[in-house]
Amino acid sequence: MGNNMLKTIVLLTALTVLLVLAGGAIGGRQGMMFALILAAVMNFGSYWFSDKIVLATSGAHEVSPQEAPDLYRIVDDVAQMAGVPRPRVYIMDTDSPNAFATGRDPSHAAVAVTTGIMRLLTARELTGVLAHELGHVRNRDTLIMAIVATVAGAITMIAHLGQWALIFGGGRDRDGEGVNPLAALLTIIVAPIAATIIQLAISRAREYEADATGARISHDPLALASALEKLAAGEAARPLNPPPAMAHLYIVNPFAGGSWQSWFQTHPPIPERVARLRAMAMSAGA
Repeated sequence: MGNNMLKTIVLLTALTVLLVLAGGAIGGRQGMMFALILAAVMNFGSYWFSDKIVLATSGAHEVSPQEAPDLYRIVDDVAQMAGVPRPRVYIMDTDSPNAFATGRDPSHAAVAVTTGIMRLLTARELTGVLAHELGHVRNRDTLIMAIVATVAGAITMIAHLGQWALIFGGGRDRDGEGVNPLAALLTIIVAPIAATIIQLAISRAREYEADATGARISHDPLALASALEKLAAGEAARPLNPPPAMAHLYIVNPFAGGSWQSWFQTHPPIPERVARLRAMAMSAGA
């Protein structure tokens, strides 16, 4: 098991423990189960329809092999190397250089690239980027992040329920005893923040894993490293600025600036990603 997958499992466990503690502090197990079931139902719908929502929100439009023959050739090659079906191919008409993959599994996947990334990168670098995106598809990262969103959403819902419980004079747990107001207040404040930090940490771990998977798929970690450096500079100059909920999908941070503290970033630092890819190349004798 890779270090990034182990980290993902540990963080998912921490998120689950946080859910249990939050439920116990505010509403007992009954309140926890209600919020978890409600969050699961909401995220089930999001999981099945997320690709359509994301593609529509991003303004991406599907293209045919006749419209983008060079792009299709690269996607075909990478899909064959990755051992997954060729995804649907989309283009976003923007100078901002970026890309993402979506879909609930390899058989229902789509990749989207901007016109800016196609102008900026060489064919070799674009191959590295698409290998990264199909790495997400092969690793089932959409499923992982759907589970994370379910648990994090349940924690947030429990916190909201706790707010109402305090407003109306507290509540009672399943044994009929009053809820500790101080514990409930701390949970309302701390639990959603902690859940967000864990959720973002899992997103960063999946990015590292997709980098490594993409490098293995393409057998060219230096191409992806070079692409990431170009994309970081390109996004800083021409940020995409999509809805915040979509930020984790893109291969590099799509927002302007980047002054957030590292705990609140959806992506690992580009220099660290590049260093890891170069280390992979050195170990392979590239």
